[in-house]
Formats: sequence, structure tokens, C-alpha cells
Amino acid sequence: MHILDQAFLHGADYNPDQWLDRPDILEQDLELMRQAQVNCVSVGIFAWTALEPEEGVYRMDWLKSVVGRLYENGVYTILATPSGARPAWMAKRYPEVLRVNVSGQRNHMGERHNHCLTSPVYREKVYLMNRRLAETFKDDPAVILWHLSNEYSGSCYCEHCQQAFREWLKETYGTLDHLNHEWWTAFWSHTYTSWEEVEPPFADGEQSTLGLKLAWERFTTDQTVDFCRQEVKALRDGGSRLPVTTNLMGFSPVLNYYKFRDVLDIVSWDNYPDWNMQANDTETAVSAAMAHDLMRSIKREPFLLMESTPSSLNWKPVSKLKKPGMHMLSSLQAVAHGSDSVQYFQWRKGRGGTEKFHGAVVDHYGKADTRVFDEVSQLGIRLKRLSQLDPPLLHSEVRPEVAIIFDWENRWAMENSAGPRNIGMHYVETLQDHYRAFWQQGIPVDIIDPETDLDRYRLIVAPLLYLTRSDIELKLRDFTARGGTLVSTYWSGIVNRDDLCYLGGTPHGMMDLFGLRSEEIDALTDTEQNQMSWNGRTYQLTDLCERVQVKDAEILAVYEQDFYQGEAVLARHTFGQGQAYYLASRAEPAFYLDFYEKLQGGLHLKQALPGQTLPPGVTAGLRESQQGQVIILQNYNQQAVRLSLRHALADLETRNTYTTGLTLQPYAVRFLIRI
Repeated sequence: MHILDQAFLHGADYNPDQWLDRPDILEQDLELMRQAQVNCVSVGIFAWTALEPEEGVYRMDWLKSVVGRLYENGVYTILATPSGARPAWMAKRYPEVLRVNVSGQRNHMGERHNHCLTSPVYREKVYLMNRRLAETFKDDPAVILWHLSNEYSGSCYCEHCQQAFREWLKETYGTLDHLNHEWWTAFWSHTYTSWEEVEPPFADGEQSTLGLKLAWERFTTDQTVDFCRQEVKALRDGGSRLPVTTNLMGFSPVLNYYKFRDVLDIVSWDNYPDWNMQANDTETAVSAAMAHDLMRSIKREPFLLMESTPSSLNWKPVSKLKKPGMHMLSSLQAVAHGSDSVQYFQWRKGRGGTEKFHGAVVDHYGKADTRVFDEVSQLGIRLKRLSQLDPPLLHSEVRPEVAIIFDWENRWAMENSAGPRNIGMHYVETLQDHYRAFWQQGIPVDIIDPETDLDRYRLIVAPLLYLTRSDIELKLRDFTARGGTLVSTYWSGIVNRDDLCYLGGTPHGMMDLFGLRSEEIDALTDTEQNQMSWNGRTYQLTDLCERVQVKDAEILAVYEQDFYQGEAVLARHTFGQGQAYYLASRAEPAFYLDFYEKLQGGLHLKQALPGQTLPPGVTAGLRESQQGQVIILQNYNQQAVRLSLRHALADLETRNTYTTGLTLQPYAVRFLIRI
């Protein structure tokens, strides 16, 4: 049976290529990995020069030896393709592989991700390297998964990319007339009369044609996905049929990760929250949880936590240590949200380079008697135990009845748009306002895009749906008419997929769905507030206040200040068999918890602890399989918390039972079932 089927993966990025002159250290690593309960490492991520020190001269023997010794010692390998950083000889001989920046200047050799994904030379070199790796390891039982490149990101503005962009535009728009219309290029007389006139949005070039900027973001994603496909093709041509992954980066703004769902067999990602930066870690926990749910929702399957730090980071303003217990909690948070692994960057700290002070399992001291090594080892022991739970936790799923719609393309359009609030629309933060309310109740959530099917959900939340595409209006109408509950907000249904404003009223295609029409929107400064009262409480409103003309919706709350005092801010409308709610402003966090608790009282959505009120800083995750459900209680407080229970629970690790209540120690994680 394959290790992926047997156990939670536990390990780290491993860089033996940096230590080839120290075979004693490579041998020490094997013993230390055994002590740390490591069963899997990612190898070769930035090893191109060690694998091909000069053009066409491949040296795979050292890698075969390392992978073999790991396997002999019970450690499997996730083998990387090294395309994340090219060797210096390649940049010198083929300057075209280096990126051209947004100012039109070709970069010098250096950094990582400094390569053109369109360059025929770079694509050929990556193909040859990947195929050679596949030919070498296609039948090796030690290798379980391909790790494609590293954190794909960034744009190149070279001539190759410009020409590819023009071809992409021709395929997307068909004719220049269509492109000119959709981009509204008559504005400032920027109409294109030839495809060759179209350039990327250079820093000193076209920045006011917003359709161009949006198209460039989409092209960058598509070109990156195409490069990823070519990496996979090389592996397949080399004879390997192993699954592939690449390490994504949560809510990173640079690429639309949903576009990778058909290329990757398994989604994995790198998680680096700011733990212990504040007196209370609840908000950090909420943010990390939402990112885990986003990554899981790409394929709506279990994912892998590919990178995290076992201690501190070195690339943020302050390198804060994880307090004792936080490593266990933050790692098992990923498991609670659907991860089948806990992996780190990095196994051993290097002696030089920009990440020499980044957290690692083994520091420069090089031995096992450290706090961090002990905490990693304890987690490894626990993951081994969790792999054997009954009902199973490993490979079980998270199956929410709630989904929040997040769209990278909507984000790009909103952030590029001039107005109504250029100091920040707070798109992701607003999603988190809604998400937090479910986290506080232990209600699982998917984070989906407009292309995702809605049939499995009972509640859809669609905040700030400024740009609508992929017939999302029709999907939301059908979802609600069939009995679903929909919640949306201000600044929705404003523009089409090319950032072209809709005519005839907004939210476009949804005015009858919500029973109202948006008339105008008032932007507030960071120090301004309005307020509303609902269900016996008063809540502060910030950011934007939309004025809506209500047709046949039921007004639930009104503005209490400014010239639109008394006008609707929260409304509900019956549409078919369902209900559609519209919130015309951004409310303070307390409102969302009160609002969604009230909705939950009527909807009875799937909940880890049904009807249970959770203390502040405590949440409950839920993973499911045919054999049953596992409840994962997590305490993000630095003090113990007592939880009263409505239903009896049993601890799957200790076999203890709890009928009326249980105490969660600081940073505790408990795996439970209902009895």
C-alpha cells in the first residue's frame, strides 16, 4: 500500500544539494528524521545547477543516492522539478530566459521566479530536465509525488510574452472591433487599429484602459497554467504516471488558482500566518482557516500543507517565535480543514543565503535537543496516531453546506478600478467578516469561484460581487428559486467580465432577485462611520454605504445617520422557494455573528457541534467519511477554556468520554466523536 494511502505525511523541504560536500551531515539527517517521525521530504526544489552543472551535462547520481538512502530509512520523496530558479549558465548563454519587468527592462541574473514562462528556450530546457528526472525515477518506489516548480508567480513583459498576449487576445475576442468595444477604448481616443498596437500595461504605458489590465492578469494566469501543463507533459513523456502538485499561496493576488484545478492531481499550499503577534490569536486563526478552506475548495478534496514554519519566519518585519503549543495547534488546524499532511520549510537551516535564519526543524546547532525539534517530534508521533483513528481522519472530507464566493478576477477588477474607495475596498477582509461568523459557530465553509456548481450548498454568501461572469447571476437566481438562501452585499453586479459597466440598473440581472435597485454609493473615510439597528442591537457601518431603492423586499434595518437616514441598509426578499438578503454597507464583526446565528436557527446547517455555543477563541472543525464524523476542537486562547456540552462526546485518542462539559487547555486540539 502507498504511503499516501497509509499515513499523514510529515516532513519538510530538504536541500541535500547544499550539503553534498558534507556526507556526514547527510547521514546525520537520516537519524534526525527518524527521531522527528518524518516520513516524507520534498527534494530538489532549487537543485537545477547540481543536476545540470553545464548545459546538457546531467548528474542524477547524487540525487538517486539521496533518495535511495531516505527510502532505506523509511522516508519517502516528493520530487521537485527545479524550474523555480534557473542556473547562472543558462541566464548568461540565453538572456531571453530572464524576465522583462513592468518598465520594459530585462532583469539581471538573480533571485528566483526570474524567468520568462513563454520563452521557447526556457520551456525547452525545463522539458529536457523534467523528462530526464521522470526517466530516472519513473519506477522508483521511493518517489510518491511530483512537486512542480515552486510558488508560480509573476509576469514577464518581453517580446515573446507580448506576442503571446496578442494571440491570446485574438482567441478571446475574435476581432479588434469587439476588443475595442469591450475595453471602451474610445475613452481618451485609445482605440486600437492593429493588433500590433496592443501592449501590456507597462508602468509608463497604458494604465487607464481597465479592460487591458484585467486581460493581462487573465493572460498571466493562463500562460502560467500552460507552462505548468508543459511541465506535466515532460514528466509523462518521460514515463512517469505519478500524481502532480504545486505549492500555491492561499489568497496571493497574482494568479487565479482555480484555473489549476484540472492540471493538478492534488492541491498543496504554503501557509505562513503571523502567529503570536498579538495577545489573542483568534483573528490569525480565522485568516489561516479561510485560506485552508480556499485551497481545499479548488478541487473540493483533501489537500496537502506543503510548507509551514516549525518556529519563526525571517522575511516578515518581525521574526516572532511560535509559543510552546502553537506549533501543534497551527499544524493540526490544517488537518481540521482537510489537509492530509504537515510539511515544513525547511528541514535544515542553510549556512548562507537569504533564508539562513528562516525557521527549520534542525537549526545551525544541528542536534535534536532543542524546543523546536521536540515539538516537531511530538507532532510526528501524534500524526502517526491520528492516521489510525476509527472513524478515519486520514482522507476524510470536509463537506460544507455553506459556500462563500471568492473570485480572483473580481478582485483584480475591483482593485484596478478608479473609485469608489481608492484607499481600500477591503474585498478579502470583507469575505473574512462573513467567514468569521461561521468559524465562530463551527460551521464548515467552502470558498468557491463563479464556475463552481452550487448544487451541494444550502447557503451561498456572495459579498462585493462587483464583476459578474460565467452566468453567476443565473446560477444565483436558480439556486435561490429552488429553495436556497443567498446573502449578497453592496457593490455587486456592477460590471461585466471586461469591467464594462452594465446599463439599466444594478445589481445587474439580480434586481428582481433582491427586490431592490442600487441608486448610488457613498464612500466613507477611515474615520467615518454610519450605523444601523437590527434585532435589538446597534451596529457600526464602515467603508461604503449604498443607497438602494426598495421595490418589494422587506426592509430589516435602515441607516441612522447622514442624508440617507431612514433608508434601507438590510433587506430580505422571497424569490421562488428561497430567500435573498442584501446588505448595503460593511458592518462591524459582531453583526455577522448575530446575523448568521439567526439564519442558522432557521436553516440548521451542518455544524460540528449542532446548537452548541462556542467560547471566544474556540472553534470546531468537522471531517467526514462513510464510517462517520470526526470533530476537531481547537482552542486559540492562551488560557484554558471550559466548554459546556449539549451532546456527549468521546475523545478518539484518550478514549475519555464527556457528557456535560470538557476543559480545553491553552492551544489544545481534541479529536472527538458524538456518542
